[in-house]
Formats: sequence, C-alpha cells, structure tokens
Amino acid sequence: MTYDDKGREFDARPWGSFTVLDEEMFDHKVKRIVVDPGKRLSYQRHARRAEHWFFVNGVATVVLDGVEHEISAGGSIDIALGQLHRCENRGTTPVVFIEVQHGTYFGEDDIERIDDDFGRAH
Repeated sequence: MTYDDKGREFDARPWGSFTVLDEEMFDHKVKRIVVDPGKRLSYQRHARRAEHWFFVNGVATVVLDGVEHEISAGGSIDIALGQLHRCENRGTTPVVFIEVQHGTYFGEDDIERIDDDFGRAH
C-alpha cells in the first residue's frame, strides 16, 4: 500500500486506482475510484458490505446481476449486499466515481471475484 501527497491510502490496480477518502472501522469507508479507458473491475460481490457509487467523470457501464446500466457523470447506483456488480469503462477518458461502503467490514478480502480480466477470480 502506498499513500498520496495528502497522506491518504492509495493503491494502483491493473484497471486504474483507488484512494481512501474516509474510513470508520465499524461504520463506513469512502473511496475515489478511477477506471482507465478500456478497463473494467472484476465481476464481484461482497458478503459484508453494500455500496453506493456516485460518478463524477466519464461514462460507465455498470453491470448489476447481469443487467447493464450506462451511467454518466452526476449519476449514481446502489449495490446491495451480495449483489454481483462490475464497472466498465468503454470510453476514451477515465471513469471516476466515489464509492461509499456501508456494512460491518471493509477489507479488500471481502471480495468474491466471479470473473476477472487479470486472473484474480476465485
């Protein structure tokens, strides 16, 4: 794990990056997520958290339980506990969204990857 110039947790991923903006151990976690053009997150679900995504840049294709939703900057979507989801950037500019996690646990090991472009599915 690395930190940005403001001392916030930052992690580069094969699809882009995320920065942790706020975190309360037993309540919530807030991230700024950047999905690079032509990349997508794994198709995944979480056992211990729900998420709300608010898009601030680009046009995203969000898949929820197999249904595609196109969401532009200013739009948002809710992901229920256990719901399969993925964000894909089919455009030429970065997709940026703010992810608010709410639940009982926010670790990166609460990810069940169903499909992944980078060999991380399990």
